[in-house]
Amino acid sequence: MSSIVRVNMTTHEIKSEINKGYEFLGGRSLSSRIVYDEVEPTCEPLGRKSKLVIAMGLLSGTIASSASRISIGAKSPLTNGIKEANCGGVAGSKLSKCGIQAIIIEGKSEDDKCYVLVINKDSYKLEVMNELKYLGNYETVEKLYYKYGRKTGILCVGPTGERGLRGACIASSDSIGELKFAARGGLGAVMGSKGLKAIVVDDKGCNLITYKDKEKFIELAKDYNKKLASDPKVTGTYHNYGTTAIVKAVNGMGALPTCNFRYGSTEHVSNLSGEKMNELILSRGGEGKLALSCMEICAIRCSTIYPDKDGKKLVSTMQYENIALLGSNLGMENLDQVAQLNYEINDLGLDTIETGCALGVTLDMGYGRFGCVEDCMALINEIKRNTPLGRLIGNGALLTGQILGCDRIPTGKGQGFAGYDPRALKGNGVTYSMSTMGGDHTAGNCFGSRATVDPLGTESQGELSRTLQIQIGTLDCIGLCMFARGPLFADASILANIVNYRAGSSFDKDTIWELGIETLKLEREFNIKAGVSPAHDKLPEYLYEEPLSPTNAVFDLTEEEMLKAIV
Repeated sequence: MSSIVRVNMTTHEIKSEINKGYEFLGGRSLSSRIVYDEVEPTCEPLGRKSKLVIAMGLLSGTIASSASRISIGAKSPLTNGIKEANCGGVAGSKLSKCGIQAIIIEGKSEDDKCYVLVINKDSYKLEVMNELKYLGNYETVEKLYYKYGRKTGILCVGPTGERGLRGACIASSDSIGELKFAARGGLGAVMGSKGLKAIVVDDKGCNLITYKDKEKFIELAKDYNKKLASDPKVTGTYHNYGTTAIVKAVNGMGALPTCNFRYGSTEHVSNLSGEKMNELILSRGGEGKLALSCMEICAIRCSTIYPDKDGKKLVSTMQYENIALLGSNLGMENLDQVAQLNYEINDLGLDTIETGCALGVTLDMGYGRFGCVEDCMALINEIKRNTPLGRLIGNGALLTGQILGCDRIPTGKGQGFAGYDPRALKGNGVTYSMSTMGGDHTAGNCFGSRATVDPLGTESQGELSRTLQIQIGTLDCIGLCMFARGPLFADASILANIVNYRAGSSFDKDTIWELGIETLKLEREFNIKAGVSPAHDKLPEYLYEEPLSPTNAVFDLTEEEMLKAIV
């Protein structure tokens, strides 16, 4: 059985332990369980009593495609409730191969040193690397590669995480050294506040993954991989556009956040679209690339490298959410502007969604002009310089809006909305409001169900959100990317059996969803104990009153409909 590594940042003691009660838990189910079991719900999220949990999914490190996402959990400094954020990269699979089920970071460093947790075949140790203090993510990763080798997996925080800014995220290196982000909820601030700058994982000589029935697992995994690799949505959409394929569709339904969620569409959609991104990457050549994997084994390959006009890398990866929150939401007109902002925010170690919302509010209050990339860069430089205004923006949209006096702040449970206005995609409004995660589309994104449930309708939205919360929550527990759901949701017995052959569990196509259901119930119980009451479920008042152009929709679901989303 895999071990749990416990790191006390106060005493610098590291120990390894086994918990048989966690045998069939992984990913979000494990991170949320440990937070529930060990963290006082009313503690300060950035205080000594908080804990950060890094948990691997049940299939992490195996040959199953798109199954090595890493889950990071804590009490969120944004929502004050439980939060899980997951991402790709190679650290998850490497930690699994080292025989590690989860890492618990507890306590808080009492000195001003910069610590790096180094994990390899023979040891776990905290090393002091003060030369990394307040460095950006990109330089941090390069210095760690130089010292420990480019085949290591890295998790790190930028300067905003070290400074405890509540919009901070955790970066994860992929197989070619690009960065992915466990972005939502401010978990980078939790890691940084403990004095931990980075985790480096070297799995050389390690392959400690065990199987209940390895032969059957490999056979089923290969079949699943083949089905996923041949899915037309994978080969035709994700390989060519990644998640940016939906920009025009969201704009067309009037749900694309524009100018601080004041409008639901932009006239510049063609120059912000996935089709335009594909065209520019192919025409500019150079370092630009399509169809890159974010994990060691992934058939989906939705990552990209976006180049400038000379073919030099501007940023990786351009995603739909970045285009929505840093593009149309800030009034930008083209992808080069978005990429420029995206790179700087990644380097600072901030969530692009939360920061995009905070910048939108800031522009709305007259601290810059919508559509002016120079004004937005000036605000980002305030964050770099750690000025009061910069710290305000880095602490997220809600605090920014409250201090600047804005009466239209796009947040759910204190967390910035993702790239779908809830007035025009009402199912997502339910998810923002009623899920345990607040304004986070990854908890149950209803966009993919727009053909079966009217996005503007007032019925079936609660049931839709509830179903998606359970389904996606289950994938989070297993460590699977939500874009792998095609063959798995078509035949849930594949999902159940691939877990059984790996872990020795006894799920079937009906009971596999209990992973998600039990996790969501546990998270809700933690939130209630933390004081995140039903009063916090209400969305910002302007959404109920201010019609959204071009559909003129408001958020008008009944309380009865909303309550149907509770698991």
